[in-house]
Amino acid sequence: MSTEPINTIPIQQFLQKVKSADSGNAREVKLDIATAKNLAFTLGIVMARMNGDLEKFVKENSGGSVEDITIELGSANSDW
Repeated sequence: MSTEPINTIPIQQFLQKVKSADSGNAREVKLDIATAKNLAFTLGIVMARMNGDLEKFVKENSGGSVEDITIELGSANSDW
């Protein structure tokens, strides 16, 4: 499993863009396709790393028996 740092700048930029839009009472946030693809790719890497870390944690702390774990994330429409 890779432990090299993940470049989370696209996520940080997106969060800042949303924060700025919210502060300005904007009704929408637009992303060009390159930015959207970069954000999607970065989120995929982050989620894969989290999944791998969780599986490793469960294996190391389950005494050898591994059970299925389901993780549900909140709706994209939920409040922060």
